[in-house]
Amino acid sequence: MLGTAPVAPDRPPLTKEALQAAAEARLGNASLGDLEAVRLLLRGGSVVDWHRLDLRDHDEVDRFLRVNEFEPTKERDILRLESLRAEAVDYLTRNFGFRIPDDVAERVPARDLFLVASRRTKRQTYACIVLKVMHIIHHLAGRELLFRLPISDDEVFHLVERKVVRIVEEIRAAGHPIVEFEWSRKPRDSLVTKLLAKRSTLAANVYDKLRFRLVTREPTDLLPMLFELTHRLIPFNYVVPGESVNDIITFRRAVEESASLSRHVSALQLDVGLEEREDEARGGRLNEFSGPGYRVINFVADLPVRVDNFLSRIADPGYVEHGPIVFVLTEFQMLDSKTAHDNETGENSHEQYKERQHSRVKARLLRGMAEKPGSGGEG
Repeated sequence: MLGTAPVAPDRPPLTKEALQAAAEARLGNASLGDLEAVRLLLRGGSVVDWHRLDLRDHDEVDRFLRVNEFEPTKERDILRLESLRAEAVDYLTRNFGFRIPDDVAERVPARDLFLVASRRTKRQTYACIVLKVMHIIHHLAGRELLFRLPISDDEVFHLVERKVVRIVEEIRAAGHPIVEFEWSRKPRDSLVTKLLAKRSTLAANVYDKLRFRLVTREPTDLLPMLFELTHRLIPFNYVVPGESVNDIITFRRAVEESASLSRHVSALQLDVGLEEREDEARGGRLNEFSGPGYRVINFVADLPVRVDNFLSRIADPGYVEHGPIVFVLTEFQMLDSKTAHDNETGENSHEQYKERQHSRVKARLLRGMAEKPGSGGEG
């Protein structure tokens, strides 16, 4: 199944200087927290490894909560946060003997924990510890709810598609130069082929059943677009660790060449050159079937989706304990228009990718068969 949105109208080409100026203008309000969030997305890190948050005020906290599908103006959602905190504190006390300070454990409103975790006080570490456990408990509850709900994959995917399409159209309407936008669900045959080609054949390891592809006009548009996506759609805390590919943006260069971003370098949680060292140590592409010149920004997020309408049809009170949010693994691909064109030529093309993948599957399936004339190896 493939969906597309209308292509943005052509505009007169801009000079390199004008393009850089436009991109810098969009980065002008980027905070340290914004930069940390996009960096985590690009390198596929885990928020559990962070030692602080960088949210400046309640407006940023509320924006973060909304991206995670919590509505801070609704009492039931605030009560859900409080319940998650109580469960996290109980877990930490029972399993590790932590003595969480009373203000972090119960007195400070759960919504304010995000600010405590962002400020350098004696309570910052404790607030971070509690929030990390809340994050995991909430994720497990959403996964359990999705497993138990009498809802089909098709219905769940439709909820995600409707959400993503709405928000991307809002971003485009705000002036961001998205020239192509499409989404697809991986057909069953493609899933079977992918699993036969992977070293691990567990179906749980397929992350791209649902995929969205965004193409911007210029490479300089990609970083501002990523900031916008983490503001509106993608919770950086639910990016799947180890599943990101970034062949387009050099993080160090992008930060150091931007006046708006370079001011945050000294405050980053990780050294600004870490990605370059990781790329050098990795020594090759993560996807062995991609062509040698194929370039993309690719990441997977466990996207939160509210299912209040489905829960309202169920009388069983046992569902209430899991909250109203489920998570759906969703792949995002981002690239600029020139890179998109180059990716469809020669060895980089999708046809060549499929040919290499199919060759691997056939070789794997035929392994061990006698190579004799008339053996019927491919019959």
